[in-house]
Amino acid sequence: MSKINIRSPYFVQTSATNLTSAKIDLYIYTGTQTTSRGAITYSLESTAYDYYVKFDISELIKDYLTIEFNGMYISQTVWVDYQITTYVGSTPQTPLPMVQKSAFYGYGYFEDGYNPRLNEAVLMSNDIVYKLDDRPLIIPIDQNNVSTVTFLKNGNTIYTENITPTPSSYNQIRYITNGSGDIGTYKDRVLYDGGTFEGSKCLNEFMNTITLYPVDTVLVDDKEIKIVNVEECKHKPYKLIFINKFGAFQDLWFFKKSSTSLDVVKSEYKSNIAYTGIISYNVDEHQKKILKKQGSERLTLNSGFVDEQYNEVFRQLMFSESVWIEMEVDVNDWGWVTLPVNVLNSSLDFKTSVNDGLINYTVNLEFAFDKINNVR
Repeated sequence: MSKINIRSPYFVQTSATNLTSAKIDLYIYTGTQTTSRGAITYSLESTAYDYYVKFDISELIKDYLTIEFNGMYISQTVWVDYQITTYVGSTPQTPLPMVQKSAFYGYGYFEDGYNPRLNEAVLMSNDIVYKLDDRPLIIPIDQNNVSTVTFLKNGNTIYTENITPTPSSYNQIRYITNGSGDIGTYKDRVLYDGGTFEGSKCLNEFMNTITLYPVDTVLVDDKEIKIVNVEECKHKPYKLIFINKFGAFQDLWFFKKSSTSLDVVKSEYKSNIAYTGIISYNVDEHQKKILKKQGSERLTLNSGFVDEQYNEVFRQLMFSESVWIEMEVDVNDWGWVTLPVNVLNSSLDFKTSVNDGLINYTVNLEFAFDKINNVR
């Protein structure tokens, strides 16, 4: 089934002898792709030019695909069915057959051409994946274009999973993992098994010495993906999750030096501190008073050394409209939290091994919320 990548224009075109106009009935829905679609979502009409009519439907679909992420990797796609009726003069002709497609929050580049489909099995551009040791691997695939996924370590098969097509919009994108479903951390696994987790700094350091997800290669049908497990003892690792070119969530780990800064804005006023009827005032009282203060935090991350093919990964990060950060927080349970961020970089210099030697990328982020809770 062909795809619609809604961040790029998607044109539906029809032509006929003596064509004067055409109408398209558009159905946008989720769940199981069906012939019982309910009411028409949009009905558009256009006058023919030189016996051709063309509709751009991507922006209409975009209104029905909301991207959300709370730490759970869930497929976010919609079904798009449409039917065209042509007119000769004011007389409607026999409607054309119904067309059924799936819509992803992806896009094509200029060089990908007209109506970019991007029908790849693996929904990411890189075939080398860097991840933190003892953290789960997440790889997005198109469930309708993949037959088998095999995890290997040192050439030995860990396990193989057979993938079957699905008629549900909620499973078009499948996130394969070497973890136990959505069980991502050691704490998650303890709780999942019915245990009681008592976090501590010593336990946290101990867990970082054990590899619980041994995999160095993933085969998606015939495509080989190399997995590089990185141990980082000095710096705090961070993971960004962003919507890539294919409309899928993709993980991007940062292992090296990071720094946090705070920007504060305030509004103030000058108060009359003189006593009524007396020419006097307290020198310990504020004449300039703060009416309101608020701030936002920024974070600068360094990727560590990566392969040259990560130029494309960082290009897609820069183009992403939705980015989140997963970070370890020093709270009672020593857990990981997922927070929304925005990428502040407005330019990117692509690096090569010939020109730059070892390749490291620096990304500047802003947390996408005010630091002091003001949600009402």
